[in-house]
Formats: sequence, structure tokens, C-alpha cells
Amino acid sequence: MPDSAVPMSPQTLSSTVSPLRSLEVLSQHEVNRLRDTSKSGLHDILRRCALAVLSTGSMTDDSIELMEAYKDFDIEVLQQDRGIRLKLSHAPAEAFVDGKMIRGIREHLSSVLRDIVYVYNEIQTHKRFDLSTGEGTTNAVFHILRKAGTLKPGRDPSMVVCWGGHSITREEYEYTKDVGYHLGLRDLDICTGCGPGAMKGPMKGANVAHAKQRRSEGRYLGVSEPGIIAAEAPNPLVNELVVMPDIEKRLEAFVRLGHGIIVFPGGVGTAEEILYLLGILLHPDNADMEMPLIFTGPASAADYFRRIDEFLAYTLGDSARSKYRIIVDDPVEVARTMRKGVDAVTHYRREQQDAFHFNWRLTIARDFQAPFDPTHASMAGLALHRQQPIHELAANLRRAFSGIVAGNVKEQGIRAIAAQGPFTLHAEPELMTRLDDLLGSFVAQGRMKLPGKAYEPCYRLG
Repeated sequence: MPDSAVPMSPQTLSSTVSPLRSLEVLSQHEVNRLRDTSKSGLHDILRRCALAVLSTGSMTDDSIELMEAYKDFDIEVLQQDRGIRLKLSHAPAEAFVDGKMIRGIREHLSSVLRDIVYVYNEIQTHKRFDLSTGEGTTNAVFHILRKAGTLKPGRDPSMVVCWGGHSITREEYEYTKDVGYHLGLRDLDICTGCGPGAMKGPMKGANVAHAKQRRSEGRYLGVSEPGIIAAEAPNPLVNELVVMPDIEKRLEAFVRLGHGIIVFPGGVGTAEEILYLLGILLHPDNADMEMPLIFTGPASAADYFRRIDEFLAYTLGDSARSKYRIIVDDPVEVARTMRKGVDAVTHYRREQQDAFHFNWRLTIARDFQAPFDPTHASMAGLALHRQQPIHELAANLRRAFSGIVAGNVKEQGIRAIAAQGPFTLHAEPELMTRLDDLLGSFVAQGRMKLPGKAYEPCYRLG
């Protein structure tokens, strides 16, 4: 049955489409759950994630702003004898060309549906996954990724995870493209948080390089989660999209899928990712783990990385600094170094007889797996002092930055800040000063909001 579309206004369309690649058939129970608009139903999460996918390219990093701009948007799952169809009402018109949905967006929409249904049916309500344990959580992450088809056991290590901000300068964006280009020339694939800015640039550069190398199966993997997808809608280059159930499982997916990690300039979300990874690598069980980690940006970003480096040296010490290398304004050196690092990962995995497609050997402490709900009480109660093991301090600092991300871009966090005012963080005096300086530098450099938008702090240091 062909897609049908009826114009509703210059900005929106109503349409009925069939999903691609997955979930052509759903049970009546699954359909009912997706239609259920109650608190226990799945309709709200489906609607928010679907709107984000359909709004790819929109210049907003505020999930509430997006929902209000398309407040009449709705999605309904229709069950038919020949399979399911998705009925879209008042959808963003830019998702269509001549009344037909763009194929890449249709694939992303199908991925959203797949992951929402699978996570609810097989992960959250299934007794075989004990999400209160480390083993159960890691198994859940593995099964979600396997269901999405992202695990490729027949391929040699090549996946480079690229982290960085969606609010970056044009110069920084062009630099991420250059790095991606030189990675692609060296047969490396790209995984990002799937949004704009530093999450799009490396994919764009690698795409050109893969075409030059006639690499027809280049991978551009995007990993998101429901709370943040509206702020970081999948960019059009993503050809594999996975929506993990929460930020902690999203982060675990990155580090278990990736064979190396590059960090570009960003804001608190990028700092959260850095602290997450370093906290894991500093765990004694991971002392010999091969995981190349590079911080890089153009010359104009040198001060950004200097401040990050100083903060990490004070909070986590020289042992943390030994886990990464800073390379400024040299995309070729970044790519060469990463290629050597990935080759070392390949050798290490072969020696240990480990899988190439999923890093089972990596130890992730429970502090980094348990979902953190950033309420005013939980943020105020974080232990931000150095009288604790460094990997535990890293976990608490990661939670602090995660809460600030929630207050900046996630609907629940934005509403909590509007109702109760900024979050309050308590830390020992010197750490408080260092944290204040770092966060202040992010604000001064415009890294907390998209360019042209004023930043209203969602936190205060008490």
C-alpha cells in the first residue's frame, strides 16, 4: 500500500506510513500499550521520540519548545491484516518530499518503534533481566543492541565513538568533519550521540572518505535515549539508530561498542561522558584495558581542553590524565593515533580471546549503571569531595553534570527547574571553586545552549 499524505498547513502534514526493517507485526497487546495515553502507557514516549525524529534539522535544543511548536502532533499505531501502519497527524512538513516521507527518517521512526516495544516487552517487564545487578544490566544492554542489529561479529574493530557538544562554533564543526574524514580514509566507522554539531560532523567527513575509498558499508551509528532525543534529534547521516532506555545504558552502550573514543569540544554533557569513561578506566579491574582516548579540537579550543585537563588533574589525579591524550589542531595526527589505538585493541582482544563487537571484559561499577534521577534532593545530596575513591568521585561528578544536562534540555528537568528553581550542588570549598570555574567557562564560551540563545543557569553552587 503506498504512503498517503494530506496537507494540513504550510508547516505540517498528516500521513500514514509503514515501518521499515523491523516490527512489521505487533500483537494487539503491544498496539494497545502504544496507544495507551495513561502514565503507565507507551504513547507519550513514542510521541516524543517520533516528533524528534520527524524534526531532524530543527534548530532547537529544548524538548518542551519542540513539543509546544507541534502541540497538535500525534502518532497512532494501526494494526492491519498485512501488518502495522503508523498514522501521523500534524507532523513536521520537512520530513516529507512531495507528500512522501524521506526514507532515512522513515527508518529512524521504525527504529524508535522497535526499541520502545522491545525494551518494554523484553527488558523492563521480563524476569530474566535483573536490572538491579551489574550482570543483568549489561545483559540488557547487549540484548537491546543485538535486537537493533548493531552487533557485527564478522567485522574487525573499527568503531570510533565521537563525543562533543551540539552547541559548537562553525570552526569547531568544520574541524570535527576534518577528523571524521581522516578517520574514514583509514577504514574507521563512526558512532555518536546522533545529534547535530560534534555528533554530525565526524559522520559527514567519514561519509566522504568512505566514498573515496569505495567503502560501501560505512557505519554511522547513533545512540540516544528518550529524555534527550528531542534536544539531539538524529542527524540525516545516521544509518543505524538505537534508542536506549536511559542515559546510563546509553553510556554503557557507547563504551562496550566502541574500539576507541574521541572527545571534541562540548559542554556539561561532554564533561559527563568524560567523567563516566575515566571513572570506568580508573577501576582497578580495568588497569590493562586497551581503550584509546583522544581529546581534540581546533587551536581555538585549546583553552577548553586546558580547563578540562586542569579540572581532571585536581579531582581525579595524574592516573586519570594518563588515560587520555590531547591533540590540538591536527586531524591527521588524531586519525593516525586512533588507527594505531584500534589496531592495539584488535591485538588485545585476540590475545584475550574477547569478542570484537561487544566489550564484555570491561568492568563497570554499579555507581555508573544505576539510573540517576536528578531531583532537587538527589542533586543536593551528591557527595562531591575527595575523601573517597577516585572512581566513586568520578561517578558523583558524572551525576552532577547529568543533572545539569537534564535541567538544560530534558522535559522533566526543565519543568522541575521552572517549578522549584535551580538545582543546588554542595561540594568541599576548593572543589566548589574548581567546579564553578569550569561551569562558568562553559557558559562564557557559549557551550550551554545553541548559538544565539541566552543561557539561564539551572544550577547554583551552595
